Amino acid sequence: MPQQKSEHIPRATIQRLAVYVQVLENLQREGTEVISSEPLAKACNVNASQIRKDLAYFGEFGVRGVGYYVKNLIASITSALGVDREWRTVLVGVGNLGKALLNHKEFRLRGFNIVGAFDCDPFKIGEEVSGLEVVCTKRLREMIGDNGAEIGIITTPPERAQRAANHLVEAGINGILNFAPSRITVPDHVNVEYVDFFHHLYALSFNITHPNTK
Repeated sequence: MPQQKSEHIPRATIQRLAVYVQVLENLQREGTEVISSEPLAKACNVNASQIRKDLAYFGEFGVRGVGYYVKNLIASITSALGVDREWRTVLVGVGNLGKALLNHKEFRLRGFNIVGAFDCDPFKIGEEVSGLEVVCTKRLREMIGDNGAEIGIITTPPERAQRAANHLVEAGINGILNFAPSRITVPDHVNVEYVDFFHHLYALSFNITHPNTK
């Protein structure tokens, strides 16, 4: 694992590292073995100095006069991000979005193995989705104790998001990805990330309406 050189890594750097991995994986699929900073930066829509600065938080990468070995850089970044291992994950809220995520094979391919699906709707409990039986949310603590999950995904209606978060926290979950359009309150030790499609649509509508403000 790369040696982190700073305790304070900017959030924007973490987000860019995820983009770098995506671009590098596409390059690898196309057969690219080595790439210099300039074409990599262009593909990532940043400048070369930004890539070097982001990577410098974790050590020295690349070979002077040669560039970056794609396979090695992917391994280094995924290790730095902590995604070079399996993350056992559970999902709460098996509606249309929840079912879509459960059927999304990319989660497992990227190391996020969804091992439990939960809902409070009696008509959904017992249903099977993508090989998982939907279990009553009240059994979260019991089930997580059995499967060792560390991350929870919330795809409930907004009015049920806080209750879902409470169940996840009580079960010992340390990280929550919240798709519900609602803010949740959790203890300081629990990390929360929000995914709200409308935030991105609002940004798009603003940029289209005010093209000169980009």
